[in-house]
Amino acid sequence: MATLHTRSHARLMMAPSVLLLLGWMIVPLAMTIYFSFLRYNLLMPGMEEYAGLMNYRFFLTDPAFFTALANTLILTGGVLLITVIGGILMALLLDQPMFGQGIVRILVIAPFFVMPTVSALVWKNMFMNPVNGLFAALAKSVGLAPLDWLAEVPLLSIILIVAWQWLPFATLILLTALQSLDEEQKEAAEMDGAGFFSRFIYIVLPHMARAITVVILIQTIFLLSVFAEILVTTNGGPGIQTTNITYLVYAQALLQFDIGGASAGGIVAVVLANIVAFFLMRMIGKNLEA
Repeated sequence: MATLHTRSHARLMMAPSVLLLLGWMIVPLAMTIYFSFLRYNLLMPGMEEYAGLMNYRFFLTDPAFFTALANTLILTGGVLLITVIGGILMALLLDQPMFGQGIVRILVIAPFFVMPTVSALVWKNMFMNPVNGLFAALAKSVGLAPLDWLAEVPLLSIILIVAWQWLPFATLILLTALQSLDEEQKEAAEMDGAGFFSRFIYIVLPHMARAITVVILIQTIFLLSVFAEILVTTNGGPGIQTTNITYLVYAQALLQFDIGGASAGGIVAVVLANIVAFFLMRMIGKNLEA
């Protein structure tokens, strides 16, 4: 009885913060859903009218939508591939004893704390600039023509910039998992004659499986809404080659002033993100049960 009374008091004390959190989440979502059913353009104030599913139909049948969807999936998959493989390799490297190990780990994690807009500007102007960027200088030093990254391979450039930001996160999570591995298992395998690659495939990698799944889940949720890097470097171009769903919604809202269409696009993006999150949660659930 006392326990039930205590739980009731705990729920009562938590209620204001929970209600505030729900209001903070539900009110904007409800307004977005409401605007998505209106013909609402900022250039025509006071002329809003009910449009039914017209905004959704226009957004889903827009040729740019399918390109943006493909770009979103390619961007997410490319960054995950680089960060997971790179994170595993970096974790294996940082797990080895070395001089100044603490400083090295701090330097490896540092890019994760750089603002996306700042890192995008640095990569655009200091690394990928075809005239005086670092990559252009390296190409010239070996007699090759500099590559205009953001014009010739724009989506790959965005993938590299975003992967550079997220690689420290993956490294940190995977390094933590690697350090929790019992050294006796590796020593026993080594005594049985197992080489480095055998130990990695049959001991280290299965032990890191859960951490890899967590990295994929968390990064995917954030990568589906990459925006700042695209805005700062390519503005979705050339054409719509680097336009993802998030940038397409931004373009409709603040470049075309179509709030109704942008709201419909936002709801579509939320639905797609939740579908991806649902399947990822099922995947991580099966992994944790294993």
